[in-house]
Amino acid sequence: MRAVDAIVECLKAEGVEVVFGLPGGANIPTYDALYDADIRHVLVRHEAGGGHAAEGYAKATGKVGVCLATSGPGATNIVTPIQDAMMDSVPVVFITGQVRTDLLGTDGFQEADVMGITMPAVKHSVMLRHPLEIPRALHEAFYIARTGRPGPVVVDIPMDLTRADIPYEPVEDIHLPGYQPTTEGNAKQIRQAAKALAAAVRPVLYTGGGVISAGASDELRELVEAGGFPLTCTLNGLGSFPAPHPLWLGMLGMHGTRTANYAMDEADLIVAIGARFDDRVTGKLSEFAPRAKFVHIDVDPAEIGKNVPAHIPIVGDARNVLPRLTEEYRALGAEQARLESWWQRIHAWQERHPLRYDDTTDDEIRPQFMIESLYRATDGDAIVSVDVGQHQMWAAQYYHFRRPRKWLSSSGLGTMGFGLPAAMGAKAGMPGEQVVCITGDGSIQMNIQELATCAQEGIDVKVFIMNNGYLGMVRQWQELFWDRRYSAVDLGRWPDFVKVAEGMGATGVRLSSKVTLEADMREALETPGVVVVDVPVTAEENVYPMIVPGGAAREMEG
Repeated sequence: MRAVDAIVECLKAEGVEVVFGLPGGANIPTYDALYDADIRHVLVRHEAGGGHAAEGYAKATGKVGVCLATSGPGATNIVTPIQDAMMDSVPVVFITGQVRTDLLGTDGFQEADVMGITMPAVKHSVMLRHPLEIPRALHEAFYIARTGRPGPVVVDIPMDLTRADIPYEPVEDIHLPGYQPTTEGNAKQIRQAAKALAAAVRPVLYTGGGVISAGASDELRELVEAGGFPLTCTLNGLGSFPAPHPLWLGMLGMHGTRTANYAMDEADLIVAIGARFDDRVTGKLSEFAPRAKFVHIDVDPAEIGKNVPAHIPIVGDARNVLPRLTEEYRALGAEQARLESWWQRIHAWQERHPLRYDDTTDDEIRPQFMIESLYRATDGDAIVSVDVGQHQMWAAQYYHFRRPRKWLSSSGLGTMGFGLPAAMGAKAGMPGEQVVCITGDGSIQMNIQELATCAQEGIDVKVFIMNNGYLGMVRQWQELFWDRRYSAVDLGRWPDFVKVAEGMGATGVRLSSKVTLEADMREALETPGVVVVDVPVTAEENVYPMIVPGGAAREMEG
């Protein structure tokens, strides 16, 4: 068969149902094969939208996302989604077209060194040199993307290879001698971790997106409840543990709760599970958790000891390690009573420092109130995609996630423009779920063209724009640390998002009444099709609490 038809057969064999992409000269053969394929193709308006949509699909479904792009600018337009997927450990296979092999290195039309450009941003990449390599390379790409620590894989295919005829047989024996992820965890180290937990009087479990990637939320909950341990999550880990749970301390980090950050600061044992001690979590690294010993559980050995030395390192998949850790802990018969004074201290922090804001006495809408209203309007059960900025932090604080894969955020790279296409990808993968995008007036404009994709494809996402007329987080930093010298952050309440939505084939509404906001949001959610909701909010509201950049967790402000 044609090599391009073999590509389609590989996708089918991997269970691919949806791909996102944009055709161009170098990948026309692949699109010719897709014409007859039983795979849904979502035609995005910009390759970056396709890459982020593939991320959203992967985050929401747990499957490998697929993005197609042509050579040259098509490939360079997906560099940001590739790096974004790398930072957040998202399994996506990016298949790029390339100029003919006889043109490689000649600066041919739309040639770009995709391997060189993306090498620091991928888990793996390969440029094929012979058509017979195509089937195995694609199956290996999917295998690498989804196993171990998930991540992006780039497969670059010159156009002349795809036009060749090849014998095709399914590839079922993937064996990569140089790639053997450790997933089980060392039994001795797990026993030591259990003993450390049993001896600790001020323990905290600190979990990240690795718990969600591993599908280990149930196993995590069993461990937490077995020991009555306090638990906090990173931004990327929200939903790995049910937020309303009495053992939940809230998110930690720069805009986390005081309770979570204070508990980390005073803990005598921190068990990190699928988390990487990011700077937004640790604050000033030299003063991070000065009283604690560290157990670090992660499938990626490169993360263990990278930022914080691990006293008990465990390399393994959380879904395999946590049940064994729970079993070992229970066998020790540790009494939860030893944690009573610790919980008394934690409860005192919770009572003294709840998340709070000063609501308005008139009809003006505070950003926090907007998130609370949307939480109630969606019954707290939507898949929520966010962009990056103040709205992202308020959503993390005030929308309480009960289950994994309900929170889609560009956490590591912090990519404005992620939210709408990610919501699009999630809805394409989970059509029966309610999917909402919470975005800012700055972020939405970075990939707003994908509203047209959603409208044309019948991907009925609901977009809620927190419109404060500013690049809000930059404005906040300029207010707090740059003497209110507001440089290049005033967006002037442009454009008219209602008119833009209508021009893109969506329904546009503006909600400006606090009194009816929740009811109006419910109506927008029930409106058929793509809906864009513009919500004017307080212009100069700040996200608090906040760890001052370079400061310690105990020095939170606001």
